[in-house]
Amino acid sequence: MSDVLLTPSQTTGPFFHHGLLHANATRNVLTTAETVGQRIRIEGHVYDGDHVGVPDAIIEIWQADSEGHYYYPASRERKRPEDMNAFLGYGRSGTDANGAYWFETIKPGKVPFDGERMQAPHICIAVFGRGLLNHLLTRLYFAGEPENADDPALRCVPLERRERLLGRREGSGADIIVYRFDIVLQGPGETVFFR
Repeated sequence: MSDVLLTPSQTTGPFFHHGLLHANATRNVLTTAETVGQRIRIEGHVYDGDHVGVPDAIIEIWQADSEGHYYYPASRERKRPEDMNAFLGYGRSGTDANGAYWFETIKPGKVPFDGERMQAPHICIAVFGRGLLNHLLTRLYFAGEPENADDPALRCVPLERRERLLGRREGSGADIIVYRFDIVLQGPGETVFFR
């Protein structure tokens, strides 16, 4: 029996931003003309502990559709194949020189938590960045959503920190509602991250 040596974790180097965001990898717009649901735009910044924008972070989101169904090939919830082509529920955005990112998507529906409880509409977020050993996971909930009060995951977050998981409505255009969601990696106002 030989000894097995594992490769130790290392921080992400400066190459990953360019390597993961080549021309076909950025997917800020998750909708098509056939996508059903309320169009929304999520705008925000990724900030470091000094509240300076992080220029080379990557934000990935995944979410349910407007009826609360996640896309995956074996899903039995979706009846029509065209639904799967209209909305995949996954996106990726790099931050710009000021740490800004954005997505155009739809407001997700409620999804089951277990056999008895539902989760409030939310979007799952992964943050990748230089200097992080592992990506960070958080969620965006929508401010003013009545279901937030009973969401099982949100209820695990101390009351004084819950607002850091809320996307705030900033306005709307003719067809799209804008929500702001800034991500603070550490320090005062740090975003709540899940393990």
